[in-house]
Amino acid sequence: MTNAEPDPPRTVVPIESAPLLAQAFDQAQVTELRHSVTSCAHAAGLGGQRLDDFVLAVNELITNAVRHGGGRGWLRLWRQSGRLLCEVSDLGHGISAHRLNDRSRPAPETAGGWGLWLARELSDTMEVETGTAGTLVRISATVSTPETTSPQD
Repeated sequence: MTNAEPDPPRTVVPIESAPLLAQAFDQAQVTELRHSVTSCAHAAGLGGQRLDDFVLAVNELITNAVRHGGGRGWLRLWRQSGRLLCEVSDLGHGISAHRLNDRSRPAPETAGGWGLWLARELSDTMEVETGTAGTLVRISATVSTPETTSPQD
């Protein structure tokens, strides 16, 4: 018998190109991982407020994985078809249907419950697969490509 780590949840979304970042994490790696996501997202074409929003959304997801998903998670970041995609998965007990379907903004005095709402608000798309074996959240942001960037005056 071994003490091997369980395999991370599988995703059904194939990655056409090599991942920009693929990393397991726990609480100790959250800050370093956020900096890595920032660097990779910037290199992939996000900048300014779009970069800040995307990184904050990812940070909320990785923090949720640590707090509510068993203390650790897995992150994958890649660029595909003009979008930057990020998946965060964990082996927690899932998100309740009530929490998942509640799209209202948390009350200002609420100490928790902001993570999914912020991630949804700050990204272009958000998909969630959840159940008793864990949760996978995938967000995306449209990135500028050289062909669509307007020339500077």
